[in-house]
Amino acid sequence: MDINELRDQIDQIDCQLVDLFCQRMDVSAQVADYKRANGLPIQVPARERQVLAKVAQRSGKEMADYTRALYSTIFELSRSWQSKRNMVSSPLHDRIAQAIRQTSPLFPQAPMVACQGVEGAYSQIACEKIFKSPNIMYFKNFNGVFNAIDQGLCKYGILPIENSTAGSVNKVYDLMILHNFSIIRTFRLKVDHNLLARKGADLASIRTIYSHEQAISQCSDFLRELKDVEVIAVENTAVAAQIVAQSGRTDVAALSSRSCCALYGLENLAPSVQDKGNNRTRFICISKDLEIYPGADKTSIMMILPHRPGSLYRVLARLFTLGINVTKLESRPIPDREFEFMFYFDLETSIYSEEYVQLMCELDEMCEEFKYLGSYSEVV
Repeated sequence: MDINELRDQIDQIDCQLVDLFCQRMDVSAQVADYKRANGLPIQVPARERQVLAKVAQRSGKEMADYTRALYSTIFELSRSWQSKRNMVSSPLHDRIAQAIRQTSPLFPQAPMVACQGVEGAYSQIACEKIFKSPNIMYFKNFNGVFNAIDQGLCKYGILPIENSTAGSVNKVYDLMILHNFSIIRTFRLKVDHNLLARKGADLASIRTIYSHEQAISQCSDFLRELKDVEVIAVENTAVAAQIVAQSGRTDVAALSSRSCCALYGLENLAPSVQDKGNNRTRFICISKDLEIYPGADKTSIMMILPHRPGSLYRVLARLFTLGINVTKLESRPIPDREFEFMFYFDLETSIYSEEYVQLMCELDEMCEEFKYLGSYSEVV
């Protein structure tokens, strides 16, 4: 038997599979109607376990795992189809709809904004890209920014969340678990690190370099070439420049932005020393209140999933079924809860799409707990 004959057989089987799948989904729709009429939940775990055990046994030992995987996907498709048929507005969806109606169509121009660091920090640069004329209040650490939003000291806050070279800013993700806030916009800033020192210094004389841990990671190739140099992590790249400016020494330097060079009266001993030329840091702009501005096409959520096989797969399968693209997936351990993780998702979908509405109505049945972080657009 040649390959074409085998393919013909597969085509015939596929026709049967499609017909049977459509029949199954039709019956699933009838089940959804019955559940709606009788106030029953969409998902019944005991029934699913029973079916999985039966089909695995029927398929035989060699195909049992493959059959379970296939039917797990079918269950997810059925639940999505049933949820769509039975879809009713959820409290979250109502809250989002209200925020869309109440948010001004004009993005804020000159609000009070919390940034981590001091004058010249990359957070300040990002802030001035997001807002036209912001009033900036500086805080020593990321927690200070979150607290400023919680306490109403600032209307908005700017925080780095990931870098194209060094990866995620884990400290920010960990704080996101502990605080209530909404993301209203994001911005990708091109990061240009420079080795700054006091006038009269030269590269050969440098013995200590200060910078933020992310910047140190992003300039690892450059730092590896230097001999007998101590690298010290500080709160912020602008703080590093400030330390060097106030040191009175010519044997110390800072990895910092070009703007800090003039701001603190330093010289640029080595420009653009980051490992990659397209080095970018993504910043989030957060607010205490839920604000959703026109054109929002990205959504962020956090989920707690059961610590068992297939938990994350089921969520991803549902997103795939809805045609929603996942652009970021991050997991962080939950404090004081052993072997439990908070999963962070960035999703690409317009707030006006049917898929978005369905997802917002289904979130509570997809996981143990979830936190909606906001829908927004990204400034580039």
